[in-house]
Amino acid sequence: MILEVDKINTYYGSSHILFDVSLGIERGEVVVVLGRNGAGKTTTLKSIMGLVPPQTGIITFKGIRVERLPSYRIARMGMGFVPEDRIIFPDLTVRENLEIAQKANPEGETAWTAEKIFFFFPVLEKFQKRSGGTLSGGEQQMLTIARTLMGNPELLLLDEPVEGLAPLVVRMFGEIIHQIKNQGVTLLVSEQNVKFSLKIANKVYIIDKGTIRYQGSVEELRENEEVKKKYLAV
Repeated sequence: MILEVDKINTYYGSSHILFDVSLGIERGEVVVVLGRNGAGKTTTLKSIMGLVPPQTGIITFKGIRVERLPSYRIARMGMGFVPEDRIIFPDLTVRENLEIAQKANPEGETAWTAEKIFFFFPVLEKFQKRSGGTLSGGEQQMLTIARTLMGNPELLLLDEPVEGLAPLVVRMFGEIIHQIKNQGVTLLVSEQNVKFSLKIANKVYIIDKGTIRYQGSVEELRENEEVKKKYLAV
């Protein structure tokens, strides 16, 4: 198992946000954490990445406990994080955004280059000389994911990657995620788009009010109308 989260409790100040959250991801999986707005999805990913460390509980990445490590150490171990707000360098070109993030993985290998990125994201090749700030929302999201891949992560955390995107772009991102998985990258995705999630996931967790309420396969969730109605309002 590449990632194990065991009963973490995370706070913002005195506000208790995550309550004994546990989840596990095997190498090569796409795991989705589903939930409504404010359910605790983003906090779960930020806790794993070390941006909002849990006060109690254990997070193990590649067999090493990381819940007390700073984010940059976790990133160097091979974890990448794509935030919801599509943070790019707006004044740099698309290619410069990619090249500034390139680094080898912990084994010293460089699997992702700008040319390989352009193969998977043809639109970024087309706009490689444009400044990042001129791209559309979907294109900026592609650039954010692509730039994170340039760091050669073994585990990629995506926070609501299709939020606010047009349906056609959402379908495109589904294909992109499958292609990334096929390159040997494991993915943990937080999302509230149920239809999109059921198309990309191997395993699903549902979080509500900071607590994991359900876990199971995509097939099991498809058949469980009661859970979907209760926690996802579908």
